[in-house]
Amino acid sequence: MKLANIVEEFSANNAAEIDTALSRLKKLQLPTKKTEQYRYFDIEKLLQKEYKTLHIQEAEIQEGEFVEIVDGVVVRAPRGVDIHYTDRHQISKEHFDSLYYAGHILAQKIIEITFASDMHVKVLHRYTQENTLIAYRVFVQTAPNINVTLSESFIGCDAKESLVLYGCDILVQRDAHFTYIKDETLVEGIYTPVYSHFIELSEQSSADFFSFDFGNADGLQLIQAKLMESSDFNAHHLLYAKGKGKRGTVSQIVHAQKDARSSQDAKNILSEEGRGIFDALIKIEQEGSGAKAYQNSQAILLNDGAYMASKPQLEIYIDDVEANHGSTIGELDEQQLFYLRSRGIALEEARKILILAFTNEIIDAVEDEKIRENIHRSFENVYYGHAQLECIATCHHCSDTVIGEV
Repeated sequence: MKLANIVEEFSANNAAEIDTALSRLKKLQLPTKKTEQYRYFDIEKLLQKEYKTLHIQEAEIQEGEFVEIVDGVVVRAPRGVDIHYTDRHQISKEHFDSLYYAGHILAQKIIEITFASDMHVKVLHRYTQENTLIAYRVFVQTAPNINVTLSESFIGCDAKESLVLYGCDILVQRDAHFTYIKDETLVEGIYTPVYSHFIELSEQSSADFFSFDFGNADGLQLIQAKLMESSDFNAHHLLYAKGKGKRGTVSQIVHAQKDARSSQDAKNILSEEGRGIFDALIKIEQEGSGAKAYQNSQAILLNDGAYMASKPQLEIYIDDVEANHGSTIGELDEQQLFYLRSRGIALEEARKILILAFTNEIIDAVEDEKIRENIHRSFENVYYGHAQLECIATCHHCSDTVIGEV
């Protein structure tokens, strides 16, 4: 069935539980090529395909070193992690993305993770079904005054031609700090992800959001962050798209109350016919006095066929704020290349040195050394062309790269 028919079927079965999602989806409608946030992404092609559907069955959660979610079902988790299924939907009433609401309608059960103390949890999402709509959601909440890191990686070598609608609703309580790290390499012909997240930062809380998106296939993440009084949100995006892959981020950072701070940095590398997408809005509402907001996107085009769609935006409804944004798109610096080559460095190695210098600012901001090493490995696998031949995903909980045949 097509996505519209699947949503209609699930709506009839679950209407009592998801009134908010149904009313918002009715207002926003499913996206088309004219929908602003999908303007540079071929969403209609995905929505018009016929998919099999999954009827998720809860499984007994085995003990393991990390959380593993297979096709939307939790199969293992570490001891001490409070993870369970719930019918309760924590739904934002103001999200800009209609697929956020479609995802809630399609999620038969919500995976809820509650953190009561400092913790670092690693999550592996594994997709195994071909030509299937895989839709599920996770709700994460922290206790006040704790420090939590959630790192995610993805494997979908067997999920050829599937559409993944995964999303995470995150509530960071007062004085807590939350770090989210996503590392995903996509290979042409496997699943296509459209991730839609909502993050709410309570008073005096903070969050760092890292996304590392590499590969030669299509994928999009849509993020809304809502900042309450004196909260602090920092987003970091590193993208390397090649082949004909269309990858990127669409986001809204909303300063809903006073004295909130936000920063957003995006670094994008595009080669061959790759398309990068950075469509990002910082919105400062009337109650957001004293806000400080910074946003910047930088892109390097490695050849003539590459393309970057960069659209940083500010929407401000009050005078008492500090805000700025910028965007640059260019090629590798010829003078720097000349300098390196004059020191006896071959052209391709000189290009790599400059590209790594460009990427390392974001990668090195990740505190966990093992995760940094895995991200470097993910990037180099794609840079050297391995992702054209193999299905590659780097696990944050593994020392080795996981490889499967496409």
